Amino acid sequence: MKSEELTKLQELQTKIGIQFNDQTTLKKALIHRSYLNENKDSDLSHNERLEFLGDAVLELIITEVLFHTYPKKTEGDLTSYRAATVKTSSLAESANQINLGDYLYLSKGEEATGGRNRQYILANTFEALLGAIYLDQGMHTAKDFLTKFLFPKIEIIVENRLDIDSKSKLQELAQEQVALTPIYQLLSETGPDHNKQFEMGVKIGDHLFGKGVGKSKQEAEQNAAEQALKSWSKVIKQHFS
Repeated sequence: MKSEELTKLQELQTKIGIQFNDQTTLKKALIHRSYLNENKDSDLSHNERLEFLGDAVLELIITEVLFHTYPKKTEGDLTSYRAATVKTSSLAESANQINLGDYLYLSKGEEATGGRNRQYILANTFEALLGAIYLDQGMHTAKDFLTKFLFPKIEIIVENRLDIDSKSKLQELAQEQVALTPIYQLLSETGPDHNKQFEMGVKIGDHLFGKGVGKSKQEAEQNAAEQALKSWSKVIKQHFS
């Protein structure tokens, strides 16, 4: 590994407060599939296997934390809190805390089209990084990482009920204010069958109110609804004044 690469990886390790035993494991967590299309001689693989592992580690740790933190909450409530904490936009927000996009290995094409800031790429890389931490350091360090960079938002989600279904909120608002029901449309579908990314748009009347990306159409719809809610006041005046 080149010295400049090691310097960059060390910068990230300092940021997250974790020193890897194996720098190659960390590098693998940062390699997007597109990078290998332009670097076919690389002996490294992309980060999707680590993402798969990190997703499982994340689900176990957050489930345990919620179980012990909210002993009087129902299984349904805990599931809702967990979904709100680990959704794409939430993980991307945590990735941005450590400027994770700056350390990605991307193809020139992916970078030119804004890949370093794309939510689903950041969220997937955050999970891959977690998987790498678990492999290199174990469950305790993985939990410490999440406690620092993801779990502080749990209390905010619970207190403000940010876990409530964004699609339901948007439907109520749209029907109340303009007597219309939101309609969701598939805008794009990318990636291999085992790791697809969906982009959904939500329209009210003839106007696009929000877009969202997710690992399923349902998650993408929720993210689109969330974006529509955030921009509601501005867009409603623009199209329905």
